[in-house]
Amino acid sequence: MVLLGVETSCDETAAAVVAEGREVLSSVVASQEDVHAKFGGVVPEIACRVHLEVITQVIRRALADAGVPAGRLDAIAAVNGPGLVGALLIGLTAAKTMSWLHRLPLVAVNHVAAHVYAANLPPGSIEYPVVGLVASGGHTSLCYARIPGEIEFAGATIDDAAGEAFDKVASILGLGYPGGPAIQKAAETGDPSRVRFPRTRLGPGSLDFSFSGLKTAVLYRVRGQDGKGRDLGGLDAQEIADVAAGFQEAIVDVLVEKSVAACRRFECPGLAVGGGVAANRRLREKLGSAAREEKIRLFLPELRYCTDNAAMVAGLGFHLLRLGRTAPLDVDAVPQLGELVG
Repeated sequence: MVLLGVETSCDETAAAVVAEGREVLSSVVASQEDVHAKFGGVVPEIACRVHLEVITQVIRRALADAGVPAGRLDAIAAVNGPGLVGALLIGLTAAKTMSWLHRLPLVAVNHVAAHVYAANLPPGSIEYPVVGLVASGGHTSLCYARIPGEIEFAGATIDDAAGEAFDKVASILGLGYPGGPAIQKAAETGDPSRVRFPRTRLGPGSLDFSFSGLKTAVLYRVRGQDGKGRDLGGLDAQEIADVAAGFQEAIVDVLVEKSVAACRRFECPGLAVGGGVAANRRLREKLGSAAREEKIRLFLPELRYCTDNAAMVAGLGFHLLRLGRTAPLDVDAVPQLGELVG
């Protein structure tokens, strides 16, 4: 079976054609990074306008690159949440239109679940069941997947997501946008032991996340206790690098600890990691070390499948289609994860 995947949950307009859930025939991503860089983050209204401008050509290119006419598809898979509601509606409406026009089944895909599935795209291959960690600009979640398409969420962020914290701290340090790569680069010459930031664990046994306190701790470190003190002119390059390294280490430590704790809770020997933050080298290093120590099988996606893409959507959509989980044409966009899976 060959599926077209459509992904517009945030600021990437993506379409991909995937056969049998794993063979990626095409994957097209139109990034809005340059558009939002001047604002230091995604502006929802602008993201929606750009999606409207490019969605048709992105889908056409994905089909052309794959050499698959729309009429030869077996189904359309589209993300219907969680994400920015306006952005979600654009991709979902495009998918509904194609589904109606070509009389193809429509599959609604959970964006976070798709990120867990990303590690199953070649050359990777997930051995189920797995615990899933998704860390991105909009989400930080832990879940348990018995098989593709069946997922149980066990923890989520109660405030800032990990990727959002990277963006905000990069802005505080004047490192630019997007924050993840900028913080990683600055941290390469920094010493995390020189500036130790708090690790928020939210009590014994909690699998939820909180990074707002960490972000505030960085702000106070840089600008004083009221956040209005010295600007970056008071920090030299080495201090900025040390702060970046200390911040990165604090986020990574919490992500690794809670992922291991989730594996223990579910008595699950596998861990699949996805989302933009999964591209962070320090996180991949420490996850690798923890996995070896705990005898956990670690599944990491290729870097190109860490950030938002439609190949993971089409791939997971294949399994949902096999389970008979198609969606009606009046399926709605659901911006909140809790409402989507509740």
